[in-house]
Amino acid sequence: MAHLLIVDDDAQLLRALSITLRAFNHHVLTSTNGVDALSCAAGNRLDLVLLDLGLPDMDGTTVIRGLRGWTRVPIIVLSGRDDPIAKTDALDLGADDYVTKPFSMDELLARIRAAIRRSTTETDPTQPAHQIGEWMIDLAAHTITPTSTPTEGNGSTRDTRVSTVGEAGPDTDTHASVVRAGGGAPPSAPHLTPTEWRLIEILLANPGRLVGSRQLLTQVWGNGRENATNYLRVYLWQLRAKLERDPSHPRHLITEPGMGYRYQP
Repeated sequence: MAHLLIVDDDAQLLRALSITLRAFNHHVLTSTNGVDALSCAAGNRLDLVLLDLGLPDMDGTTVIRGLRGWTRVPIIVLSGRDDPIAKTDALDLGADDYVTKPFSMDELLARIRAAIRRSTTETDPTQPAHQIGEWMIDLAAHTITPTSTPTEGNGSTRDTRVSTVGEAGPDTDTHASVVRAGGGAPPSAPHLTPTEWRLIEILLANPGRLVGSRQLLTQVWGNGRENATNYLRVYLWQLRAKLERDPSHPRHLITEPGMGYRYQP
């Protein structure tokens, strides 16, 4: 049983959500305004917050900001605002997901399950190594190594190399080779540029969580580039081509259209 807080000033929707979620054995608290929502969150153990943005006393983004000042409880925004800017603002402030009204109850239930599952199994943010496809990415050492060392037909070990961050310039590649055994020259580990490393670091530090486009642009390129989403499309395409087994059908580096990107472990 999960403990949920629903924040919405639409009494009919609030009642319908409460009845449905309680039928699925969830403990449900409700609030119709931002002040009460923040007070309720502070006084109760919550597993997830469902939050409308159009509250009577304050904007829902203010509630997100208030919650993120002290808790990482998952927040799913439920809003009639279909504006991409509203979505990215909410996600950049710390919301975990964004569902546009009207929505399917089955979809909402699935998103609730996924958000709670991510929060309970979330990778330790201090953990340096993460897997994408056949590669293990060590953020602390800035290296990429195969997840396993296949053997050739003659029993010798295939060449394995380690890719490290480039040092020569802002987007140049270098790599450090390690052990080569058994001869031959199979492909080495992919090389990531410093910009690609910065992007992958941010995504891997938030496993399963949606990272807003504006947040990525600001953290990687600085202020003034918040709307340069073409940068992200190019760099994420490059990262998928280097790391995913099937770049055209990525399993780990996921695009959430109009919102941002997600690393799915």
